Amino acid sequence: MADIEFENVTTLAKANVYFDGKVVSHTIILADESRKTLGLIYPGSFHFDTEQAERMEIIAGTCSVKVEGEESATQFIEGQHFDVSAKSGFDIEIKEGICEYICSFID
Repeated sequence: MADIEFENVTTLAKANVYFDGKVVSHTIILADESRKTLGLIYPGSFHFDTEQAERMEIIAGTCSVKVEGEESATQFIEGQHFDVSAKSGFDIEIKEGICEYICSFID
């Protein structure tokens, strides 16, 4: 996958660190004031709750995801994405390597 660049953004230096550092992201704020996080997930299984709807774009690696309300998990690879409704959640599992993602918050 080609490098993805964001222009004219504000980057928050303080990292978002979850699960003892196994999930780490940084927040960027775009010119239109929308917000994204750019992050890494190390091997393990993790649950995330959502306040806002989210789109998770996988930009490197592989993960298995079960979104609340779905019957089974689905595997996602580089170049694919999944959506999660507001006030919901998802389980994500990384079996090996590092999964890199872009999370877009949807109004």
